[in-house]
Amino acid sequence: MVSSLPHPTTSAGRDGLAALLARPAKAVVALDFDGTLAEIVPDPERARAHPGAVEALAALAPQVASIAVVTGRPAGVAVRYGGFAGVPGLEHLVVLGHYGAERWDAVTGTVQAAAPHPGVAAVRAELPGFLDRAGAWPGVWIEEKGRAVAVHTRRALDPERAFEALKGPLGDLATHHGLVLEPGRMVLELRPPGMDKGVALAEYVREVGAGSVLYAGDDLGDLPAFAAVEKLRSDGTPGLLVCSGSTEVPELTDRADLAVPGPPGVVAFLTALADTVRGA
Repeated sequence: MVSSLPHPTTSAGRDGLAALLARPAKAVVALDFDGTLAEIVPDPERARAHPGAVEALAALAPQVASIAVVTGRPAGVAVRYGGFAGVPGLEHLVVLGHYGAERWDAVTGTVQAAAPHPGVAAVRAELPGFLDRAGAWPGVWIEEKGRAVAVHTRRALDPERAFEALKGPLGDLATHHGLVLEPGRMVLELRPPGMDKGVALAEYVREVGAGSVLYAGDDLGDLPAFAAVEKLRSDGTPGLLVCSGSTEVPELTDRADLAVPGPPGVVAFLTALADTVRGA
């Protein structure tokens, strides 16, 4: 029943949901991974899709044009941590990894990738010594992301202070090597320019020829995808923006048409959406 779905709080969001329900076979449902389909955990290597997420996606995917997971992680890592490979019903799933620089298609099970940016290798080599010179921040650690490098402060004694202290110097380091700095929830990512979730999402929506789009995310890195949906709406393609709720990122909550309580809320929403579409 439609009433089982939470109601968007904005007219644009209500229009987006109505368009998706009216023509689900023309809809793209796009979702971030960490914080949206998976809980944020202290060790990113232990992140896994929330229980019920794959089941909900497999129920919804055959009813829509496509489901796209849009993530800063390498595509193969997101597939492995999400448990997306070989799942019946997920033939319409793609993973746009590294903000679209990599792409995994469920129908082929293969990853396509662009050439890496040379600045990432330079930063990777320089970063350990750079952090040593930047000051003593016990608990700060480096995550190797293949086409990007991330510095996490969540394990530091004072995560917010470490985050703010390192943001400027890391921004300078990124600029020196032709990269950009992307702040997130107690993480600072150095990555190539021109790579963001908005670019990846907009290109994929155009490729599919979507009649409507839904995007769900939880962090600052999802703001470009929100902006892409807002641009699509202004150009006549209805869209729905969902925030996987977090008090850490009010900028996202303020722009969302609908907020749900983290990955459990996302799974519940996807399940209700699948039930509604199948019952229409």
